[in-house]
Amino acid sequence: MHSTGPNTVIRNDQTRAGNGDTTPAGGKRLMALSLGALGIVFGDIGTSPLYAISSPFSGGYGLSPTPENVLGVISLVFWSLIIIVCIKYQLFVLRADNKGEGGILALLALLDPWRGRRNKRTRVLIALGIFGAALLYGDGMITPAISVLSAVEGLQVATPTLPRSVILTITVIVLVALFVFQKSGTKRVGFVFGPIMLLWFAVISLLGLIAIIRYPGVLVAVNPSYALYFIFHHGLADIVVLGAVFLCVTGAEALYADIGHFGQLPIRLSWFFYVMPALMLNYFGQGAAILANPDQPVRLLFYSLVPNSGWFLYPLVILATIATVIASQAVISGAFSLMSQAIQFGQSPRLTIIRTSPDKEGQIYIPSLNWILMLATIAIVLGFKTSDSLAAAYGVAVSSTMLITTMLLFLAMRDRWHWNVAIVTPIIGFFFIVDFMFFIANIFKIWDGGWLPLLVGLIGFTIMSTWSTGRYNLIDRLRASTEPLEIFLDRIRIIQPVRVHGTAIFMTAPNLGTPPMLQHHLEHNQVLHEQVVLLTVLTDDVPFVHPTHRLEVEKLNQGFYRVLAHYGFMQIPNVPQALRRAKDYGLVIDPESTTYYIGRETLVPTKQVPAMMAWREKLFVFMSRNAIRATDFYQIPPDRTVELGLRLRLAEIGRAARMPPPPPPPPASRL
Repeated sequence: MHSTGPNTVIRNDQTRAGNGDTTPAGGKRLMALSLGALGIVFGDIGTSPLYAISSPFSGGYGLSPTPENVLGVISLVFWSLIIIVCIKYQLFVLRADNKGEGGILALLALLDPWRGRRNKRTRVLIALGIFGAALLYGDGMITPAISVLSAVEGLQVATPTLPRSVILTITVIVLVALFVFQKSGTKRVGFVFGPIMLLWFAVISLLGLIAIIRYPGVLVAVNPSYALYFIFHHGLADIVVLGAVFLCVTGAEALYADIGHFGQLPIRLSWFFYVMPALMLNYFGQGAAILANPDQPVRLLFYSLVPNSGWFLYPLVILATIATVIASQAVISGAFSLMSQAIQFGQSPRLTIIRTSPDKEGQIYIPSLNWILMLATIAIVLGFKTSDSLAAAYGVAVSSTMLITTMLLFLAMRDRWHWNVAIVTPIIGFFFIVDFMFFIANIFKIWDGGWLPLLVGLIGFTIMSTWSTGRYNLIDRLRASTEPLEIFLDRIRIIQPVRVHGTAIFMTAPNLGTPPMLQHHLEHNQVLHEQVVLLTVLTDDVPFVHPTHRLEVEKLNQGFYRVLAHYGFMQIPNVPQALRRAKDYGLVIDPESTTYYIGRETLVPTKQVPAMMAWREKLFVFMSRNAIRATDFYQIPPDRTVELGLRLRLAEIGRAARMPPPPPPPPASRL
């Protein structure tokens, strides 16, 4: 119900909810979604056979290809896929969707640690979430590098004399084309991703099946005793091989992150009925190839499955390269989505975000992040030179993120699903032990290149935690120093300043009181618009907020309104578009007579009792100065915007709470 009385909240009575909820799909739609999932969700894990099995027997591991070792590794791969992908992710993690969306930040939002004032528990949760997210940026750099490089290296099997420089050149060209293409979005070619990956999985299934027929004895590796014997026989000295085995499940996190695109059912159907059988056949086929020819070189083992290394090698290299490009595309798009969520949750400075599809909000492009990823990926390829070397660096970030996901899943089961702790503890305890073993095995890779994703994660975590802490402290101190809105409105009632035609919209943080730029505007200009809107943009803990649930309008005194604009963490705010619906709540805003007032704080670090460490304070100031303008981020027309500058010393912000409010305008400003 709408009301025109003062201090009345006008809102839609329906509960705000995301539009990403999945519904049971049937028939042709289910088939289409399952096919699409092949191209987007399973690209990363689906191209792991290019390097996952050869890595333990080559590179820095040097595991001898004896029957016991081969069967032990294949058994470990088989049961890793069963435990981590089939049970943990498919049966439990996918259930922890946030209104249809997944991913580590979506899971963190499900726990809602940003609500209310922060305490020790919420700080730990936020730190875990943003560190896990930061680690995935390292994965976004290494995945394209190792995937494309391992595919192109197949040319060395077909042409052994091909120089390494040619392999690296082709890889770099493919990667540059991949990143340059990002600005066009994936909509145009997305429909071909599924059929290509369908062909890819069919081919690797056939290659693996042929090898298994030649040496069927490899199938005994299904027995978990071979995996257990390998672990207990080799002990801690060779347990680092688990770090190489882990490469077979590195794409599992993508299953969770991409729920919103396809839903749980299509992802599960694609996995259990097509992807998993194809991967199992190929992995067992590679094991059979080693057992049948123990003296053959194990490096580039995947391409040795081609019978007699014949004419099919070149088409297979082309198909593998295309498949790895598709896999890389999905990882890069995931990095964009992750960064967008971090910005919406206030964990990252504002960056330019471009929507690449008019009808799909999840398809976005972030130019600055794209070029950073491209330069880093090319540098990684040129620095490590071979996929075997890269395999040593790969997995550290993903194993750490999986461990964090398990911790957050425990809280979701207990606090959101309200499962009995007696049930939750053994389930999560088992997953934690498995994840921790892989984590420890990957930690041993640090000196062989594993430091790279950890360094990227540490840099990302430092940036995001510094920004989050800095903004929280800044808003908290401004909130304590600003004049209560009720007192300000009483002053307006008493002094009756000159009111001019039109609407003034002041962007403000939640619960801030009187916006500082409003106080400065009245003090210096001694005039107010006849209609003043205090607008706060909020990010809810759901992926999407429907436009009909976007606004909350509260009518105050003296022609003032407080408006809350709600967005989901997968949405890009568009303030003018949102305000078009204000008339439904009794607030009429004419775009032609509206002026937006935005505060642009100039932050100055100080040595006087800094709120953060001095170097973090300077980093926060640097990021604040280089974040994109609020007009660009909120899509506000710049020709209708007034920016009021505020120069603030970080350590002196809190002192403002002890200062008296600014004096009222002189009586001459009355009507």
